[in-house]
Amino acid sequence: MAGYKETPRQKMIGMMYLVLTALLALNVSKQMLDAFIVVNETMENTNSNFNKKLDNTIAKFKVQYQMNPNKVGPYWDRAKKARQLSENLANFIDSLKYTVISQTERIPFKDAKVIALADCEKKENYDQPTNFFIGSSHDGSSGQARVLKNKIEEYKKQMIGLLDAKYQGTMKLGLKTEGKFKDSYGVGQNWEMHNFYHTILAATITILNQIKADVYNAEFDVVNNLFAAVSAEDWKFDAIRAKVIPKSNYVFLGEEYQAEILVAAYDTKANPNVRYVLGSDTLTAANFKNATPITGENGVVTLKLGGSSEGLKKFAGIIKIVSPMGDTMTFHFKDEFIVAKPALIISPTKMNVFYIGVDNPVSISVPGGPEKVTPTISVGSIRQEGKDWIVSGIPQNTREATITVNAVFSGKSKNMGSYVARLKPVPDPIAKIGGKNQGVISKSILLASPILIAEMPVGFDFDLKYVVTSYNFVTDITGELYEEKCQGNRLSPNMVRLITNAKKNKRIWLENLTVKGPDGERSITGINLKIN
Repeated sequence: MAGYKETPRQKMIGMMYLVLTALLALNVSKQMLDAFIVVNETMENTNSNFNKKLDNTIAKFKVQYQMNPNKVGPYWDRAKKARQLSENLANFIDSLKYTVISQTERIPFKDAKVIALADCEKKENYDQPTNFFIGSSHDGSSGQARVLKNKIEEYKKQMIGLLDAKYQGTMKLGLKTEGKFKDSYGVGQNWEMHNFYHTILAATITILNQIKADVYNAEFDVVNNLFAAVSAEDWKFDAIRAKVIPKSNYVFLGEEYQAEILVAAYDTKANPNVRYVLGSDTLTAANFKNATPITGENGVVTLKLGGSSEGLKKFAGIIKIVSPMGDTMTFHFKDEFIVAKPALIISPTKMNVFYIGVDNPVSISVPGGPEKVTPTISVGSIRQEGKDWIVSGIPQNTREATITVNAVFSGKSKNMGSYVARLKPVPDPIAKIGGKNQGVISKSILLASPILIAEMPVGFDFDLKYVVTSYNFVTDITGELYEEKCQGNRLSPNMVRLITNAKKNKRIWLENLTVKGPDGERSITGINLKIN
């Protein structure tokens, strides 16, 4: 267990338990018993809330499994196993609580399951709890404390075994049962005696609820590790665009146009190794080095072939790219095209879509040197700015826009054709603070950058600005959730104070974010951070 660090909540409970135990050794006053009751109620509420969060995480995991069972299945099975192991141990801990209450209070087991600790008449009794957990042994080996310890150790072993091998040596689950435990006189003890020897009923129940909380905390870490491992070896893409792959790039009168339409994702930080040959529909790996290379930029390789003569042109090539695991993967491609006299060319300068609520630059050209080009659009408006045209004013809830172009040749207007573009809403910006949207962040960086920033997703080409106008700050204080509403995009003085005083691994959430941009206000996904 070397290197394990307690969470702030664990430290708080542990310190409070030590203080109360020391005071109880002098005098078990009503005030001391009430203090244990308060701590126990806090732990019960924390366990209830934590269990709900775990159910929510498991539900998200299940959705991913339903969408991609082949990929997610092995991890989903292990996550379900982790849930079952935790429920089994938590149920066992509950059974110990009910049994020791039943024996101490001398009430039926069914009544012990529903009685509140505050209503127990023998909260200060330690004889019966000690006999139950320690038994007649000098080290607790003949009581239920040893049984509980063994179950905890087996639980940790099985939970660690659910992780991928590369994480098993680094994951620390807490639930420490081995170490240097000492009594109030500084004499060494084992885990059983330290927690349950001469421990009054009120303290015993509180300790068991603390162990139960540590079980949920361990499950949370394991399930989140499995959830993250689902995509750990996936290709990392930071850009995505729609692609139309036509069967032929030129259609003669009387023929039909056929094309495959798909969405392509790529990494703008890595350029593949691409070579091709012209005039053939095959390129073998043996001839790869002799083929013509193509230089790429921002993860995209553009093939440019001359159209100096009319007719059918063929080409073939190979793409070599390094996988996330370091292996070189090879992909073959081939296609053909027809060189003929060109017709109308219309191409959006950003993507083959128009975004609702913003200006969309479009390039329109008509070969042959027309005297005038006049485009019209079926929805919204189109105007000329310099060499480009700008599509704007697209109404909400529309799916397509058709641009029709007329060109004047020798004083006569001729219809040059139409272009249909898909319409999409502007994607939500991503909220960040200190450069982070989720995960671990250092306290110093968070305090040095107390302003929430809204950035457009990577791969979105438009330079749009959004500003955070309101949000909710959520964290936990001594086991209770604390929430503060804030207008604007800056951490309030009270939030700064809470972060300044926060212990390591404290979690904060910035939720219900509202941002304002050129297309109005909208709500976006929040921020989830752990302070390092």
